Amino acid sequence: MTLRRIDPASAAKVAGILYALLGVLIGAFMALFGSFFDAASGGGFGGSFGIAAIFIFPVMYGILGLFFGLVGALLYNIVAGWVGGIEVEFEEDYLDEPL
Repeated sequence: MTLRRIDPASAAKVAGILYALLGVLIGAFMALFGSFFDAASGGGFGGSFGIAAIFIFPVMYGILGLFFGLVGALLYNIVAGWVGGIEVEFEEDYLDEPL
């Protein structure tokens, strides 16, 4: 089997959601470390940035993931047209099992 084309909208949607989830994880770590360093330094910028990171990072990563997923799929489709795509092999055992 050969993967010849990827739907750009579908790839963008999946990449956007995956990167937004990654942004939640990174935002949570930024909030944790921001709060820790804010407490260690006696207050100031760190705590407010840490809490804002929980909201900023998922949105920022989600938008960037959406954009780069779309561009990546479009570029894949162009290159796959030139070279024929990616060949994929499946084992028959997995195809015979009901979902």
